[in-house]
Amino acid sequence: MQFHVANMTCGGCARSVTRAIQSVDPAARITADPASRKVEVASDRPRAAFEAALAEAGYPVRPAS
Repeated sequence: MQFHVANMTCGGCARSVTRAIQSVDPAARITADPASRKVEVASDRPRAAFEAALAEAGYPVRPAS
């Protein structure tokens, strides 16, 4: 699944986003690209769980286009 994280602007942000995703699924495969502000997550956990964790971490998301 993909997310667009508008306020993920640097490597530090990408690390915070990665930690938030791993709090839901430590085994998730994550690719975060601050330049495009897109995050790709490979996991069997529900999308809503990731959206909630990211919002709580200060990185609200919208579906990636």
